[in-house]
Amino acid sequence: MPGCLKKTLFALASLISFVSFILIVVAMGTPKWMTGKILCKTGADLVNATDPELVKFIGEIYYGLFRGGKIRQCGLGGRRSKFTIFPHMVKKLNTGLHVMIIIFLCVAIFFSLVSFGFCILNAIKVPYRAINGPAGACLWNFLAGGFVVLAVTSFMAAVKLHHLTERIANFRENVFRFIILEERFEDCFWICVASATAHAVNLLLIAISEIHFPKIKTKTEEVNVTAEDIMY
Repeated sequence: MPGCLKKTLFALASLISFVSFILIVVAMGTPKWMTGKILCKTGADLVNATDPELVKFIGEIYYGLFRGGKIRQCGLGGRRSKFTIFPHMVKKLNTGLHVMIIIFLCVAIFFSLVSFGFCILNAIKVPYRAINGPAGACLWNFLAGGFVVLAVTSFMAAVKLHHLTERIANFRENVFRFIILEERFEDCFWICVASATAHAVNLLLIAISEIHFPKIKTKTEEVNVTAEDIMY
């Protein structure tokens, strides 16, 4: 049976793995990875709008991995619309990169659950095989965190290098052209970052569980028995 400290550390690690699993699932299903402000360039150019008047042509956009929405401001008031990435919009994006982000997160979900199971196993008993012990728990946590990092990095590349926000903002816009004034990574993106950090914390906890702390031994007083003591 594992010691008390080891049980506590692995129980905490299993909880963190499960929380990481929940975080990734929530992040994937929420359309708040990125928000921004979009300028209706065509409308502003038509009326030669100056700085005070540009407010009438600045809208908003938000999106996640599967859906999003925007507010178009082209001088006639805001018009709200919602959209889905699949199956139509993905053709206008970098399809391979977008699909890889989703695959990376799905794999991270799987390894988070595996990590959860292995941490529970090590909290209950000492496995006979090394791969089932702390080494295996480290491996699954490393893979789970690594795939989350890959997903986050790929999403940043899609936004910054492949102009993801601009492509989405101009999807099926035949008359007006929109340019991006501002982009912000939102809660769901940072939730994924927190998930990767959680697995890094797990690696630290597992490493601590393998440290062999010296046992404190109390010195017992030696009892000297003399002949006089025996007489009494």
